[in-house]
Amino acid sequence: MDDQQQNENPAANVSDPLKLLALDSDDLAVISAHLQHGQLRVSDLAYLRSERRFALCLGRYEWEHAPEAPRRRRLTGLHFERVLAAQMRNLDPRIRETALELIAIGFEPGDAPSGAIILFFADDRALRLEVECIEAQMRDMGPVWEADPPPPIETEENE
Repeated sequence: MDDQQQNENPAANVSDPLKLLALDSDDLAVISAHLQHGQLRVSDLAYLRSERRFALCLGRYEWEHAPEAPRRRRLTGLHFERVLAAQMRNLDPRIRETALELIAIGFEPGDAPSGAIILFFADDRALRLEVECIEAQMRDMGPVWEADPPPPIETEENE
């Protein structure tokens, strides 16, 4: 299909939904990259203690498109299995409308294969999940919409 045909067919501009699985820290880094600058609210977080699962939904940027392509977000789900505990920093679960921006997801190893998965949010907020092992899945679930470009990430080099 040439560029003109793609522009005439809006469905051709919608990418296939992503489905990613993480079983180690390298896999988790790939998911983290795809979810960078994802937007959600505290109400989009759910710790299902009896199932040992932590789940969330967010609007992620479609980073997989060329830089000159229009920026879009899409509804994406992420869940972690084998979660033993969840702790929040600078987050109040009772204030459900608090807006969050996901910056990165990291892993702190413990006694192998256990450790802590940490979701880092803007404004010095974080969520720490104590896990038996890394077992996570990210899946695009819903609509796609146009979005403004994300803000640049502040680093020591550009501060």
